[in-house]
Amino acid sequence: MTTPSPTNPIPSADDPTALARYGRLDVVAKLLVEGESMGQHKSPFKGSSVEFTEHRHYYPGDEIRHIDWRAYGKTGKYYVKEFEDETNLRCHLLVDASGSMAYGQSTLSKFAYSSQLAAALGFLLLTQRDAVGLTLFDSDVRARIEPSTSMLTFQQLTDTLQKCTPGIEGSLADTFASLIPTLKRRCLVVIISDLLDDPEAVLSALRQFRHERHELILFHIVAPEEAEFPFARPSQFRNLEQDGHRLLVDPHRLRHRYLDRFSRFCNQFERLATDPGIDYQRLLTSDPYSTALGSYLSSRSRRRRQR
Repeated sequence: MTTPSPTNPIPSADDPTALARYGRLDVVAKLLVEGESMGQHKSPFKGSSVEFTEHRHYYPGDEIRHIDWRAYGKTGKYYVKEFEDETNLRCHLLVDASGSMAYGQSTLSKFAYSSQLAAALGFLLLTQRDAVGLTLFDSDVRARIEPSTSMLTFQQLTDTLQKCTPGIEGSLADTFASLIPTLKRRCLVVIISDLLDDPEAVLSALRQFRHERHELILFHIVAPEEAEFPFARPSQFRNLEQDGHRLLVDPHRLRHRYLDRFSRFCNQFERLATDPGIDYQRLLTSDPYSTALGSYLSSRSRRRRQR
C-alpha cells in the first residue's frame, strides 16, 4: 500500500483515478470522508430511522413541539405526531457487479468508481454509529455482508469490494425482487448501478422497495463515453456481458439516435425521484468526488433540516 510522504502527497479527493492509484480501498474511502469536501457533511443520514406512525389527541403534558399544526388548521383540534424510534439506522449497500460495470475507457471502470463510492458511504455511516451491510450482485448474489455497527465491518466491506471483478449479465429486476424479502426491517437501501436493463421492469422493482417502506437512494453510474458518445471513426463495440458478441458500427450514423435513446433512458429514472422516499443521482465516472458525493450529501442534509 502506498503511504503519504513529502514526495508522494495525498492526491486530491477530486480525482477518482488518482485516488485509485494511491492505495487500498479502505485508505481511499477514509480520504474521501475525512477530506475537506466530506467534513462539512457530518450526519446527512441521521433521523432516517425515526418514522412517523400515527396521530393521537393532544393531552396536557405532551410536548408542544410534537403538535401537528397543519392538522390543527384543518380541524381546529390539537393532534400530536407519534414516532417510532429505532436505535440505529440500518443501511444496505447494493452494488452492481455485472459485466457492463467493467467498462472504463478514459476513466476508472464503473465498478471501480462504484466501489470507491460504496466504501466511502460505508465508512461515513459507520463513523455515525449506524449499521451498514453490503450485497454484490450480477445474475445472482455474489457476496453479502449483514448490517453491523462494528468498525470491523468496514475492513470486511472494502476487502469484499476489492476482491470482486464484474461478472456476467443479470436481470436487475429479478435480482431486486429476490433481495427485497431478505430485508427483514425497513432500512435505507443504497443502489449503485449503471441500470442497464429493461427500464420498466427495473422501475417496477425499485418501487417495490418503497412499497415495503424502505428509503431508497439510487446512484446511476455512467461512463463519459456513454453520456457523450464521442466516437468518430468506424468502431467495433464489444458486449461486456456476452463473450464474443461484437458489433461494427459507423458512429456518425448512430450518434443522434443513440443520444436520444440514452437521454430518454435516464429521464425515466430521474422521474422516479418525484416519488417520496426516493433519491436519484446520476454520476459520471469522471466526476470529482467533491461534486459527486459532497454535493449530494449537502443537498440531502438541507432537505432533512427543512422537514
